[in-house]
Amino acid sequence: MSNPQDQKVLIIAEAGVNHNGSLEAAISLVDVAVRANVDIVKFQTFIAEKVMTNYAKKAPYQLKNTNIEESQIEMVKKLQLSLKDHVALVKYCKQCGVEFLSSPFDIESLIFLTKDLNLGKIKIPSGEITNLQMLVLAANSQRDILLSTGMSTMADVEHALAALAFGYLSSQKNMPSISQIYDVYQTDAGQKILSDKVSLLHCTTEYPANVQDVNLNAIATLGAVFGLPVGLSDHTEGIHIPLAAVALGAKIIEKHITLDKKMVGPDHAASLEPDELSRMVRYIRDIEFSLGDGKKYPRPDELKNLMIARKSIVASRFIKSGTIFSADDLEIKRPGMGLSPMLWSEVVGKVACRDFEKDDLILIG
Repeated sequence: MSNPQDQKVLIIAEAGVNHNGSLEAAISLVDVAVRANVDIVKFQTFIAEKVMTNYAKKAPYQLKNTNIEESQIEMVKKLQLSLKDHVALVKYCKQCGVEFLSSPFDIESLIFLTKDLNLGKIKIPSGEITNLQMLVLAANSQRDILLSTGMSTMADVEHALAALAFGYLSSQKNMPSISQIYDVYQTDAGQKILSDKVSLLHCTTEYPANVQDVNLNAIATLGAVFGLPVGLSDHTEGIHIPLAAVALGAKIIEKHITLDKKMVGPDHAASLEPDELSRMVRYIRDIEFSLGDGKKYPRPDELKNLMIARKSIVASRFIKSGTIFSADDLEIKRPGMGLSPMLWSEVVGKVACRDFEKDDLILIG
């Protein structure tokens, strides 16, 4: 069965750091994603010392779901996968027929993902949207980019897109100024490369996010302003918000997954367990088919019910041939095989061409 949409919704299972630093758990998360029939399973790649200082504080949601006595860097070090682990995961994903994706949080990790692992696309996480160096170098790699926009204004998004356009098209070695990136962004070539290479993800950066903070209508706003495919990186509990996003036109859905929401770690509570993920994927595919082509016409399955459900003008009593039809002679009843009730005024006042028994379909010459 072909999909009526121009392009399937891309479904990303965000394993993130929910492996808690264990390769075995990471492989189990790949298995969960594969069983659910997602398109991509995504991880996070970072070297803790390159991402944060020793005095960086935890976010409130991290304090809630982890040991409050440890620092952010202590927490994050426990969640790292080694480069060797990454190689093993890429190999395993290929064997399973699912695409491996990761978000780099530092430049060394970006280089590893693009050069050593040679990934076809990169996800730029929301926290890096103002990281000019990350944006330019990611685009220098000529990879497709998913840009997450959590915590961002429209100006933040535009600045980031300008940096990406510059990175894709410029061979300049030094980091550019704002005016330099906009000089490229505003060209036809800059806009063309973005439309070819970049997708945006609307996001609310809270774990779990409150539904009143999701602002799904921003998906349409981002698409209209920037002319790029837009999806949702969702952090709400449950699966209903991603389904609504698909109905509103989201082309990408990213959702965190976990083996067990009760596990210790910053993101487990805002993630889907295996059964929930499978159900979300099934429902998204159903919604895709249900959206159709936007044209209003009877569907083939409806036509068999048309004559049964609609009504016709029928005789309300015996009517002798030659009688002038009055309103009292007529009723509207099923089936819809006769004159449409829309023609009522054209029947009243006409002469009966023959005898009609009660409930006979009315005919006029």
